[in-house]
Amino acid sequence: MRELLEAVADGSLSPTQAEAKLKGYVTDDAGRFDAAREQRRGIPEAILAEGKSIQQVISLTELALETTDRALLTRVSDEQFAALESALSESVPEATLERRYSTIRVVSPEYDSPSLDATVGIVTAGSVDAPVADEAHVVCADAGATVERIDDVGVAALDRTLDQVDRFRAADVLVVAAGREGALPTVVAGLVDTPVIGLPVSSGYGFGGDGEAALAGMLQSCTVLSVVNVDAGFVAGGQATLIARAIDAGRR
Repeated sequence: MRELLEAVADGSLSPTQAEAKLKGYVTDDAGRFDAAREQRRGIPEAILAEGKSIQQVISLTELALETTDRALLTRVSDEQFAALESALSESVPEATLERRYSTIRVVSPEYDSPSLDATVGIVTAGSVDAPVADEAHVVCADAGATVERIDDVGVAALDRTLDQVDRFRAADVLVVAAGREGALPTVVAGLVDTPVIGLPVSSGYGFGGDGEAALAGMLQSCTVLSVVNVDAGFVAGGQATLIARAIDAGRR
């Protein structure tokens, strides 16, 4: 405690950073940011931009950067991204912004990026599934895993699935995103001996649309498969990260 107080007094630690170390989270008008989640759970907190105001997104991102030296944001609109980029150019000009569709990673120069000896395959049935898969991609890459993207290999043309089998088998864990009837994860899981995480996507329409048929199909899979909620790319990436981290620990 005394060391924290002395660090705040001499300016080497901000009051916000001290609060994060003492409580595990920090609070401002935008809400609470769980700065200790990665140490406690192995997965950092992500800022869900959807439904938040631009100022809330900016404020929480700045809190994340101040307390953990990086921020992960999901479902960021073009308007929110433009405003965030502009705000950070003034408040944290040295920060680097990386964007994959609606998923954003912001890193300060002080952040020491980890490295895992593990490969996560991110597989999509079609290009419409890519934005959801991008969430998983960013989470796994942020954790230091090697990410291998295998896109547009849906079972409507089974040859394009089967000609990727060697790449599927080379990965340590697979996240397989599919909409419509959600068949691709079941097919892939029947071809590999690595963990497969099914990621249903709300890309269907009509009866069973909005990901309902994809989710039901994956839950009813006759192959060994774990499944996350519809469009839950961040959760799928988090689960894959935990597996990749365990594999890395075993190899070390």
